[in-house]
Amino acid sequence: MQAEGAGLGLAHAGRLGNARPMGTFAQDIVVEPVGPGRYAAVLDESWNLVPLPQGGVVTSLALRAASDAVADPSHQLRSSTTTFAGQVRPGELEIEVTVLRHGRSATQATASIRNVGAPAGAFVTAVFGTSRRGPSFVDLTMPEVAPPERCPSGRAAPPEGVEADLPPPFWTRVEGRLALGHDWWEDFELTTSDRATWLRFDDPPIDPEGALDPLGLLTLADRMPGAVQERIGRQEERWFAPSADLTVHFFAPLTTPWVLAHDRARWADDGWASGECTLWSEDGTLVGYATQMMLFTYPFADG
Repeated sequence: MQAEGAGLGLAHAGRLGNARPMGTFAQDIVVEPVGPGRYAAVLDESWNLVPLPQGGVVTSLALRAASDAVADPSHQLRSSTTTFAGQVRPGELEIEVTVLRHGRSATQATASIRNVGAPAGAFVTAVFGTSRRGPSFVDLTMPEVAPPERCPSGRAAPPEGVEADLPPPFWTRVEGRLALGHDWWEDFELTTSDRATWLRFDDPPIDPEGALDPLGLLTLADRMPGAVQERIGRQEERWFAPSADLTVHFFAPLTTPWVLAHDRARWADDGWASGECTLWSEDGTLVGYATQMMLFTYPFADG
């Protein structure tokens, strides 16, 4: 999620309407070369997430340009870190890419993305690499949760008598099903930030090998403030938690329709919070890991 107001701290923002957006992720995350290391893109407002485009989508456009500049299919995206220095709004964007080093087995690049003429936007550092010889292990366990078909959809109406805001457009592109944790209207004992959600695109960007585009996985990772909501419960004062940064590590291809995003918020203080997310396929494969530092805003404090 972007810095300065595009984050989402209210769990109930996952309550969805039935509107169908125009275009798909694959059709929207497209860049056009306009010069050496320079690209143009257009970001559709249907990816907005209170009130600006979701930061994972912004990062995805920057990484699409970086991948084009690297121009080496043998070098897969291994990690990315985004610093959100300014708001990125829907509309025409400009992207500048610098390939720092193109090595035999690892390549590093940076990409800055901003609205045309804006002084700042998002700055992305990416690492691409080939397969290498080394150890193989996973020192994590997928949480035990019900399969997605047995979990409540965020698109269901809330209980009678519960008022909910209209959902941001982003949630008409992505469906979430709560697998671990509580909905925002529930009263429950505040003991942990543990929260897990099954996620999928309505129109998933699938590559020829049958795996989700890694940029789609990155986008699904960027929604961690719900873990903070799980730890602090319903608050009298509404809040948002935009990101200061977002880091994603890519482990394995996602080849199942749903991904389980298991979120934790390990720390919060001084108006900031730290979140982490492990990403699991339906068959129990760890496909990615993400972290973000978020900051708290109270946009309705003055009425």
